[in-house]
Amino acid sequence: GVLELEKGGAAPDSVQRLLRFAHTLKGAARVVKQVGIAERAHAIEEALAPLRDLSAMLERKQVDAVLALLDAVTAAVDALPSEARAPAARAPVKPAARELLPANVDVLELGALLSGIFETGVTLRGLKRHAALAARGRHLAAALADQLAPGRTPGAKAHAIAEELHELMSRLDARVLGTLEQTERELGQVREAAEQLQLSPAKLLFVPLERAARDAALALGRRVRFEGRGGAVRLGAAALAAVQPALVQAVRNAVAHGIEAPAAREARGKPAEGIVTVEVTRRGNRVTFVCADDGAGVDLAAVRAALGAKLPAGAGDVAVLEALLGSGVTTSRAATQQSGRGIGLDLVRDAAAQLGGEAKLETEAGRGTRVVLTVPTTAMAVEALLVEAGGVTAALPLEAVRRTIRLDPRDVSRTPTGELLAFDDATICLVPLTRLLRAKPSVPTCVLVIDGGSGLAALGVDRLIGSATVVSAPLPPLAVTDPVVAGASLDAEGVPRIVLDPAGLVAAALASRGAPPEGTRRARLPVLIIDDSITTRMLEQSILESAGYETDTATSGEEALAKARERAFGMFLVDVEMPGMDGVTFVERTRADPDLRHIPAILITSLADAADQERGLRAGASAYLVKSEFDQLRLLELIHRLVR
Repeated sequence: GVLELEKGGAAPDSVQRLLRFAHTLKGAARVVKQVGIAERAHAIEEALAPLRDLSAMLERKQVDAVLALLDAVTAAVDALPSEARAPAARAPVKPAARELLPANVDVLELGALLSGIFETGVTLRGLKRHAALAARGRHLAAALADQLAPGRTPGAKAHAIAEELHELMSRLDARVLGTLEQTERELGQVREAAEQLQLSPAKLLFVPLERAARDAALALGRRVRFEGRGGAVRLGAAALAAVQPALVQAVRNAVAHGIEAPAAREARGKPAEGIVTVEVTRRGNRVTFVCADDGAGVDLAAVRAALGAKLPAGAGDVAVLEALLGSGVTTSRAATQQSGRGIGLDLVRDAAAQLGGEAKLETEAGRGTRVVLTVPTTAMAVEALLVEAGGVTAALPLEAVRRTIRLDPRDVSRTPTGELLAFDDATICLVPLTRLLRAKPSVPTCVLVIDGGSGLAALGVDRLIGSATVVSAPLPPLAVTDPVVAGASLDAEGVPRIVLDPAGLVAAALASRGAPPEGTRRARLPVLIIDDSITTRMLEQSILESAGYETDTATSGEEALAKARERAFGMFLVDVEMPGMDGVTFVERTRADPDLRHIPAILITSLADAADQERGLRAGASAYLVKSEFDQLRLLELIHRLVR
């Protein structure tokens, strides 16, 4: 609340609300005889009270004073013996988790859960009222059985009883069925609300991160504005607690090493105030946290000097950044509270390793730096569109759906590589979802245009079921799936239902256009993917395997050369910038080897200069592709032609 007051973005009654908080804290502290905490709460009241009737923003020195008092209160509470705290606080909880977990329960969501439980209870009590009809039915059935007893001839009375019994059972059937359907809907809402309570919004991270940016800027004489984006993404509180320390260090690094002093920024034509942004995005069953600044960028020359012998000879910029991420070195001349010990980026790397994710560093001289932390998540709430294709029901994240279209054959063009759909003055590939799911073929009636991040694709489905909030959980490690599957959720009856990955769907759809006939796939030799980046290796594997190719991977030129001499391959897909033996050297070595010189090699790199391209082709590469111009369809067509 104090940070919002400083920015002037808080509501007019914010000061009064904060005063109530401080007054409540003061009274509570006095009750339990914590005089020091009560005095600090009173000091907060004194600092905020003059602003009650004013529209002016808090001055920097006032904000500093109030934040210092809040820090002192927090330290005092942490210093209390465990028996003096509330019972719920006695369990051993990591500090970061303790900061996030209490905020997990949203009042509105809890209200929705309780409301759903109440409504379900009312509906179930309605079933009891139907018991009277059931009792009347049993009585009529007994009377009818008496009329139909052996030796008696059924008459008009039996006929009347039968008609009354039929009418009663019809009414009972309709009432019970209606009540059960309503109960099912209400229980679904209860389950949905309960699932939401298991997850926390990422916006809980933004306040401590904004505070970290402010404190670092104040200590270093910088002017910094913090921006948080993607706060509505929800995931487990434990995952948020695990990434918070890493993001705090990333924010501090952004201020200490990235954002320039105001005078230096103005001299370079930049605003005096720098911007640090933390953005949270979800794709499939992975969540990405990006901490970006608009500062000077990483001084690669200084990093090379600091790394010294730790850096392989001839290492490119990408290799330097990856080494910096895990090296524990610093370019600061002096150690301060904000920088200078080389541990900030280590925390990012360790958080990625702890959660089974990955971290990377990107920079551009004069434009800024990005720290990217991508982690898998055990459970996520996803607004999804439920579709059916070939008898399979699947959930597709609604945020990836650009449009739903009733399929009109006149909008479809057929080409040798597949079908194309006219969409917004362009054409995109059209693939039945059944093909990507390996489900029973069917005739699609509608089309979903989806955005996978790298492009668009159109998926043909049998029908649209509707939208719903689903909790997507990753599949067990032993459940081998295609890249098109992000995870699974449970429907109202507890039956697993797949959740699709938009990026995997688009990659598979594009790959299917360049795939050769099914009968020729098994005869192909595998493709060896050589790249030191796990992200690139996984992406290229996904594209090729979706197209029917077998793949193998290597993380360095040396490892690739050893594998190539042990196993037959039909193609090398090689990154150029790698520690040790780079991609061009690998190609030169294979061209000089009589057993390997016939195997085509494609260089895929971020180096776009004509000189680099000429060097690669002169070394013997069959093709040279630039990552910034990467086109999946072109890659598959090129591989198919070269392998054939």
